Amino acid sequence: MQKTLHIIAQAISILLYPLWIPTIGMILYCLGVSAVALPLPPFYWWISCGFTFFVTAVIPLSLILIGIKCGAITDVYIKTRQQRTTPYIHTIICYCFWIYFLIRTLHAPTFLWVTAIGATADLVLVTLINLKWKISSHLSGLGGLLGGIFSFCLYYSVMPGIALMSVFLLTTLLLMYSRIYLQAHDGWQVVAGFILALLCTFIPNLCLFS
Repeated sequence: MQKTLHIIAQAISILLYPLWIPTIGMILYCLGVSAVALPLPPFYWWISCGFTFFVTAVIPLSLILIGIKCGAITDVYIKTRQQRTTPYIHTIICYCFWIYFLIRTLHAPTFLWVTAIGATADLVLVTLINLKWKISSHLSGLGGLLGGIFSFCLYYSVMPGIALMSVFLLTTLLLMYSRIYLQAHDGWQVVAGFILALLCTFIPNLCLFS
């Protein structure tokens, strides 16, 4: 039983690895726009999701793998708090290129690039907090995703479905449990990561569009 729980916790942590979150968010955005506004052409999907994946996942992960090969980082989860600062800074830089892409190339709606800026601000705060306290980047990513979903609903004046929110709540609880079970974080660290990102990504949009 213990082995099974460990495998499940590891699988959840891999599926919801922080670097995947912007791409998941972009896919959900394209699906949402196609549902409430107009169907997006395949070219838009490939450009928006492809570039997002490359700049927010492929590049940062490649730099992490280089760090592992050089001995500066022990694993892709960067379990050691002191090893997180440099990879976080690299990711922040990549996020800045992503924001530029959203504004200048994709001409994304305001809420989307505001959410991206909020996610970047959250990552800056996480980097600073991490200097003294190991806050959860997994839950920070998921909190940012929820903030983006709320921002989408606010911008397009739609109510999030009960089924969607139930799935998201269950996913959040499972990820919290997984990170605690794997002894990567304690309860305060996962909750703090989630709330910080949710506030950073949703509050700016709430101020703009409410």
